[in-house]
Amino acid sequence: MRAWLFQDHRQKKKLGDKSPWSVGWVDPEGKRRSKTIGSKSRAEKYARKKEGELAAGTYQATLRKGWAEFYEEYMAKIFPRLAPKTKEVTTTALANFQRIARPAKLSAITTQMIDGFITQRQTERGKKLGSTVSPATVNRELRTLKAALHIAVDWGYMAKVPKFRKVREPEKIGPVITPEHFQRIYQACEVATMPEGCPSPADWWRGLLVFALTTGWRIQEVMAFRKDDLDLVTGRILTRWADNKGNRDDIDYLPPVALHHIKQVAGFQPTVFFWPHDRKMLWVEFQRIQEAAEINLVCPDAGRHECNDSCHYYGFHAIRRGYATLNADSMPAPVLQKKMRHRSFSTTLRYIQLTDKMRKATEAVYVPEFLKSREAN
Repeated sequence: MRAWLFQDHRQKKKLGDKSPWSVGWVDPEGKRRSKTIGSKSRAEKYARKKEGELAAGTYQATLRKGWAEFYEEYMAKIFPRLAPKTKEVTTTALANFQRIARPAKLSAITTQMIDGFITQRQTERGKKLGSTVSPATVNRELRTLKAALHIAVDWGYMAKVPKFRKVREPEKIGPVITPEHFQRIYQACEVATMPEGCPSPADWWRGLLVFALTTGWRIQEVMAFRKDDLDLVTGRILTRWADNKGNRDDIDYLPPVALHHIKQVAGFQPTVFFWPHDRKMLWVEFQRIQEAAEINLVCPDAGRHECNDSCHYYGFHAIRRGYATLNADSMPAPVLQKKMRHRSFSTTLRYIQLTDKMRKATEAVYVPEFLKSREAN
């Protein structure tokens, strides 16, 4: 593709031979571009450069798209196609970046700007009193922002996505429900009064807890589980792609004891675990049952934030962690990954308690005989 030299006729008329030379070309999108260079020799050199870029496919247009324009277009074209939970995260992440970094043009978004955003975001208040925004929250917002900027690159609004330096997250495992505590909570379900209209709230809760512990499903999946996706004869269950985080249909089978519990509540409504109240009340009722079971957990972050009631009770995800922990030794890791619908195997590993395995490995470590004898004496 050819570039050409020219002089502006108005400048030519005014300055004569001293009029600066410009270079014109047509970009890959068919738009005419030009740039004033100065001397003819420099303009010829610049024209050869542009011709080379156009021929090699390395041409980059001058990027002037503003953040506000991109944000509006992104929200119109990409945002509607996102999953509901992703929409919530995207709205929050982009709003926080816009509020803190205040980007004017996309081309001005650099690693330095992103590092500044991270530094300030980490100082802001977290969900719990006395806490700051967690590293996991910051990294989630960074992933969302990076995905949006990749779209900007695809649209030709940015030359490349700047480098992102994520915040190091503490490698900790959240509360894992123990068999002893599960039994106590199961027995305490007698105090349940919700869901209203259910023939037996106690049976409803016991069915929910046993189902969660024997499937490892997230609570959102459990609550969306439909009666039509349950085979009461074979125990076959189906989780729909629209209801799970894995974004795919998956089939599993319930053990007989779980199927027995499900039969006590199936048929109540189109969903097996119908909840006619505000979703927050599900957690409130679950905590009330745990209070009756005398559950009082030690908060692992005590001293780093102002504790509240939720610090001392299990969340529903603790049952999912319990599923991974209790099945880690008996179930092949790839099978466990598939059942939990983790895209990355490293995510599955974070859910598996390795304490017993590490203890067994420690017992197998070589120890000199004379030390064993000394210990025996």
